[in-house]
Amino acid sequence: MGIYPVKEALAIAKEQELDLVEISPNANPPVVKVMDYKKFLYEQKKRDKALKAKATKVIIKEIRFGPNTDDHDYEFKKNHAIKFLKDGAKLKAYVFFKGRSIVFKDQGEILLLRLAQDLEEYGKVEQMPKLEGKRMNMFIAPKKTK
Repeated sequence: MGIYPVKEALAIAKEQELDLVEISPNANPPVVKVMDYKKFLYEQKKRDKALKAKATKVIIKEIRFGPNTDDHDYEFKKNHAIKFLKDGAKLKAYVFFKGRSIVFKDQGEILLLRLAQDLEEYGKVEQMPKLEGKRMNMFIAPKKTK
């Protein structure tokens, strides 16, 4: 392999029944390589697929509260949240305001902040409670275990 003018490189590629692929078009002179382009694409797809398989998938579990959730229900849902965070899933806790219960926005926020405080040792708050339409959302990410 050496440095050839474009016409000569094209002739070499035709002779070997391969493709002439431009590697670096901005260089002066442009850098090209003789290769089987379909095989190159296949190898690239294979590499991308392998990288994608190694990537971790983020699991998001949801827990729904009402603005007037009582203590027993709260504890029950909190235990589920602890289990989700221990399993390594992100947690989306939200208070759903039905009908006129939207007047209890402050109660919903207090409930979510209480949950964040109770789950402090299992995960950290990624997004503080925020009202979006009829829902007040909060995200909690699991703490890394060593």
